[in-house]
Amino acid sequence: MSRKILVPLATLSAAAAVAVGSGATFTSTSGNTISAATSGTLTQLNSKDGGAIFDLTNMKPGDTLNGALNLTNTGSLPATFSLTETGSTNGFTADNLSLAITNTTTGATVYSGTFGGLVDGTKTDLGVIQPGVLNNFKFTVKLAQTAPNADQGKSATATYTWDSVQLNGTTTNQ
Repeated sequence: MSRKILVPLATLSAAAAVAVGSGATFTSTSGNTISAATSGTLTQLNSKDGGAIFDLTNMKPGDTLNGALNLTNTGSLPATFSLTETGSTNGFTADNLSLAITNTTTGATVYSGTFGGLVDGTKTDLGVIQPGVLNNFKFTVKLAQTAPNADQGKSATATYTWDSVQLNGTTTNQ
């Protein structure tokens, strides 16, 4: 009788082994197309790049003269712009020769004081300029009505650099 029980048990064991090893497994796959990343650009266009903003000669007491330039963020990134007076001289007495720099696009006063009075080598913040945006800067130079005879034949010069720095990056999840 033990033989009669063992044969059916052996048959059940063999059937179970075949069922487990039959390969009835679920699978799934997915894919993506090639992903890409491109860096932005940071460039600017200065309407008077390499040239003088103004060349004022033969000023007399009470004269007010203007110069202007356009500065455009021609890159693809928003940036913080700044103006640096890289060097200056002013042979006029006291504060008889004054300079005002205004961003006429935003209405902001960049500087107002003695000509050459910006601290040489120190950046003056102009704020953020978005890509494709033009800003117009007006330079107004005045020789005081009360300028003395000692200011005859005097001169003043200043050189400027316009800088831009990209805004700090942020991570965007898409």
